Amino acid sequence: MFHCHGWGVFFCAALTGAKLVFSGRYSAEETQPLVDLLISEKVTMTCGAPAIFMPMLHYIKTLKDKPHFNNLRMLSGATAPPVSVMKDYAEMGADIIHAYGATETTPIVSLNFLKPTLSHLSEEEKWTLRLKQGCPVPFVSWKILDATGKEVPRDGESVGEGHYRGPWITASYYNDERSKDAFTEDGYWKSGDALTVDKYGYLKVTDRFKDVIKSGGEWISSIDLENAIMAHPNVVEASVAGIPHPKWEERPLALVVLAKTGEKVMEEDILNFIMPKFAKWQLPDRILFVDGIPKTSVGKFSKKDIRKEYGNFYSKQENSDLISCKQ
Repeated sequence: MFHCHGWGVFFCAALTGAKLVFSGRYSAEETQPLVDLLISEKVTMTCGAPAIFMPMLHYIKTLKDKPHFNNLRMLSGATAPPVSVMKDYAEMGADIIHAYGATETTPIVSLNFLKPTLSHLSEEEKWTLRLKQGCPVPFVSWKILDATGKEVPRDGESVGEGHYRGPWITASYYNDERSKDAFTEDGYWKSGDALTVDKYGYLKVTDRFKDVIKSGGEWISSIDLENAIMAHPNVVEASVAGIPHPKWEERPLALVVLAKTGEKVMEEDILNFIMPKFAKWQLPDRILFVDGIPKTSVGKFSKKDIRKEYGNFYSKQENSDLISCKQ
C-alpha cells in the first residue's frame, strides 16, 4: 500500500456527493476502456501518470472522430508529462495538472497552477511554467539546499536537494536506521530529489540525485532528455539512464518505444529532433529501440533495472572498437 496515498483524492468525491466512475481492469497496452469512460461519463476530474496518459493519447489519435472533453482536469503524478502531451490534451479541452510528492509526504508537496499575477506571460512562458512541479501547498515548509547546506538562489538553474517538513510529512522511519541520515535535526525530510526554484517560486525536479548522469565532471538531467525525446510524434515512451563509460565515468543511454505507425524512425532522427535543446555532450551516445521499458510497481521507469541490464553496454562497445582497430 506504499503507493496508495494519491488515490485518497477520490474520497473528496464521496464527501462532496460527486459521481465516481470506476474503470475496472485496464493496462497501458489497452487504454480504450479508460478513454471510452472519460467520454461517455463526461468525467471532469481524473488522476494518473504519464505512463497511462501517453498511451491514452496515442489511442485517441487513432480515432476518426477526436473527442472534446468538457473541462477535464487530469491530475498527473510520477514523472513530469512532456509538454507535447499536455498541448495535445489541451486542444481537446483537457488540462493536465502536475503535482509532486512522495510516499513520505502522504502524498503532496506542490501543485502546478498559474498564479494570477503571471497572466501577462506569453503562451510559451506559461507552458514552460506548467512543465514544473509547481508551488508548495499551504502548511508545507520547504527549502532546497546545496552540497554545503546553503539554500540555492531562486534562479531556476541552481540545483539542490529538496527538504520538506509539515503536518503530513513523515518525521521518521519506524525502527529504521535510515532515519538519522534521512531527516535533519530540525525535522526536515531529505527527499533525494534534485530541484531548482525560479523567481516565481515554482519548483522543478531535474532528477533523482541517484539518477543524475555524471559525465566528465558535468551533470546531465535524464528527465529533460526523456521529455525532449517523448515530444517526438512517433515516440510512445523513452527512458534515459547513466551507463558506466570507460572514459567519461557515465554516458546517457536512451531506450525508446516507437508508436506503431509504420513510419521508419532512426537514431539520427531522434538526435536531430532533440539537438536544438541540448549541448552536444549532453546528447545520448546511443539510442536503442525496444518493445518495452522496465517500470516500477507505480509506473515509473526503473533506472535500476535499466542500469543492471545495460551496465556493460559502453564498455563492451569500447572493447569492440579496440578489436576492430587492431584488425
